[in-house]
Amino acid sequence: MAKNLLIVESPAKAKTIEGYLGKDFLVKSSYGHIRDLVKGDMGIDVDNNFSQTYEVPADKKQVVTELKKLAKDAEMVWLASDEDREGEAISWHLFETLGLKTEKTKRIVFHEITKPAILKAIETPRGIDYNLVYAQQARRVLDRLVGFELSPVLWKKVKPSLSAGRVQSVAVRLIVDREREINNFESTAAFKVTAQFTTGKGKEIVKAELPQRFEKAEEAEKFLQDCINANFKVNNLEVKPAKRNPAAPFTTSTLQQEASRKLGFSVARTMQIAQRLYENGKITYMRTDSVNLSETAIAAAAAEIKSAYGNQYHQPRVYKTKSAGAQEAHEAIRPTYFDQHTTSGDASERRLYELIWKRAIASQMSEAIFEKTTVDIGVSTRNEVFGAEGEVLKFDGFLKVYLESTDDEEDENESNMLPALTRGQELSLKEMLATERFSRPPARYTEASLVKKLEELGIGRPSTYAPTISTIQNRGYVVKEDRDGKKREYLAFALSNGDITKQKKSEITGAEKSKLFPTDIGEVVNDFLVAHFKGIVDFNFTANVEKQFDEIAQGLQEWTAMLHSFYKPFHNEVETTIETADRATGERLLGVDPVSGKNVYAKVGRYGPLVQIGELSDDDTDKPRYASLTKMQSVGTISLEEALDLFKLPFQLEDYQGKEVSVGLGRFGPYVKWGDAFISIPKNVDPLTIDNERAIEIISEKLDADAPVAHFQNMPVTKGKGRFGPFIKWNELFINVPKAYNFDNLSQKDIDELISKKIEKENNRFIQQWTEHKIAIENGRWGPFIRFGKDMLKLGNNPATKQKYTAEELSSISLDEVKALIVAQKPDAFESKKKAPAKKAAAKKK
Repeated sequence: MAKNLLIVESPAKAKTIEGYLGKDFLVKSSYGHIRDLVKGDMGIDVDNNFSQTYEVPADKKQVVTELKKLAKDAEMVWLASDEDREGEAISWHLFETLGLKTEKTKRIVFHEITKPAILKAIETPRGIDYNLVYAQQARRVLDRLVGFELSPVLWKKVKPSLSAGRVQSVAVRLIVDREREINNFESTAAFKVTAQFTTGKGKEIVKAELPQRFEKAEEAEKFLQDCINANFKVNNLEVKPAKRNPAAPFTTSTLQQEASRKLGFSVARTMQIAQRLYENGKITYMRTDSVNLSETAIAAAAAEIKSAYGNQYHQPRVYKTKSAGAQEAHEAIRPTYFDQHTTSGDASERRLYELIWKRAIASQMSEAIFEKTTVDIGVSTRNEVFGAEGEVLKFDGFLKVYLESTDDEEDENESNMLPALTRGQELSLKEMLATERFSRPPARYTEASLVKKLEELGIGRPSTYAPTISTIQNRGYVVKEDRDGKKREYLAFALSNGDITKQKKSEITGAEKSKLFPTDIGEVVNDFLVAHFKGIVDFNFTANVEKQFDEIAQGLQEWTAMLHSFYKPFHNEVETTIETADRATGERLLGVDPVSGKNVYAKVGRYGPLVQIGELSDDDTDKPRYASLTKMQSVGTISLEEALDLFKLPFQLEDYQGKEVSVGLGRFGPYVKWGDAFISIPKNVDPLTIDNERAIEIISEKLDADAPVAHFQNMPVTKGKGRFGPFIKWNELFINVPKAYNFDNLSQKDIDELISKKIEKENNRFIQQWTEHKIAIENGRWGPFIRFGKDMLKLGNNPATKQKYTAEELSSISLDEVKALIVAQKPDAFESKKKAPAKKAAAKKK
């Protein structure tokens, strides 16, 4: 038995560290938190100074049992969880749950998983930092209080099964407010004038623009007319040197933003990949507010820059963190070894690592030097002056490696190369355009820009951004999706060869890609919280709570005192709201139905957004009529005309091939019903425009899509495109088609190969299977595991041998033995479901 037991959170980290330490150390994983507040109960005694009741979840009991035994036998236990508040809390939970003794326990921290960093941490251990633990406890308790007290209010006043959270509610408010800004925005039109001039000699092009815009078409046309016989001359020319400095190395927030912009990663995906890179010793700790680099890192970056690019590209820089609440991690995110320009692993790991490497190395490189030219071009017949700008790169500096992206959706001021010009030089007009342009509303949030906004407001911390954004989507308050734009006409004038032409053109406006939209229920919940719980959704209040957590972490504030100051007024608000608030539906009166003369409303009902004609009568004789909204409609923006159109559905069309055809609207959107088959109508097609011919087209397209493309073992093979990409389907098996194959032209050989590989994989998947009990032992990526219904459970060690199960033992293990392993992790797994209602009823009576 090893003298020292070192405990980290993840198996991957344990495996990496194990290679750095000698035989005297045994490295084990706690698999994250080993205990949490009890489920099904608040777990907090507010009358007893917020004391908490913790429990070890069923899936962690085996881990705790093993760690307890190993800790008992070890001479020293080293708690090596992450160096932030969450990590400190994990160490504290381990200390408490394993019953460790202070004299036999040491706490170590490191921000990179390298041998020198691990050995240095062991040389400089410390105790558990209880200020960090209290800060984490305060956050956990406060968020549990908000969730447990606020959610039942939403069930009663809005809709069952809803929930609310402190930071999540603020994030939803930002998205709702932005959506309403966009909906209320009134676009104005003006004419932008651009011109292309040529020089007398080489006919080089000079692109220029008029700084001012014309509000009326007549003014723009008049300007072009005045320019028909005008002379154009360089009035002024100014050449200035310009410099650009590199951005600071990544923090958690800036990494999430840049990975979204440059790589298209969601915030959650970025953090998952960064976690793997950190645990494999490739990068430093990925949850940090700091832009600082250690002296060692700066020296390593300098050596690599000089070696790879030359001395002229090196310029040491020290960055200071602007955030007043910057947390415990001491460095920015950087590669552990600067001489490794890339890394092994899958494509996403390589791409994120290379992004981190480029940003970190660029931060220690020379500035980029430009020569910036500004030109004023006069018009002999008008007072207006065209402006042209050009930029010439003289020394690339850090741009040799990296250029930071921005959130701007459109850069209309792209710099261009200018030919050599002199003051007083005559220019010839090649073409002048006056184009109608429209003012744009503020941009909808992407995940990246939402993180940026939350950080600016001081809301949340590095560890909270990813779960916050995932939570508001999982709860159905926000959706991330693409939306097609709408066609818009605009006017354009062109002056060329002394003639002016006028054209009406069209463009697609308002198209969105991977933007965050509030759902109807998200808007209703937000409005309810704003009306009754201003503190919870107030930006300044939420930011102030974060500051108080920081003060607790620094030992400047007592954590229970902070909770007392928050809880009492919040609890009073909860009780008042339950007693006095009306039920919230987000109801809007749209107008009057011209046929029945009854009011038409849009609101959120029990099963989603709907429109309603009429009101409920006391005697229930005159019932309202209801219709569901389509996916592209919302309670906040639907018009009376659009609402009335919904009542035209469903409608019948002519039969096709002996089967009835109708058009309707269901839970998943509009459809064509053909016999018993429901066929989704393509996105952005108005169901009310579907006639017999279009319905037959939709049916035929579906039949073609479902037609066999080949056969395998005398059974048909079909293909389609789903959530995870293109696939083929055979014998109830769905087989993903990798990019290496030409999906549009799959050969029989390709299909045979894909299906054979899938069959082989499926055959190797199950070690044992008890279908009637929905239990199986399967081979997984990380080894064998138990599948119980939808749950994936650990096998653990064989109780008889105290060792991992061998392949032979698993092939002969009995159903009863497997059930016992399941019960150890899910005690109520095989309780009769029939008893549940009786228990509920008894609890209700009580």
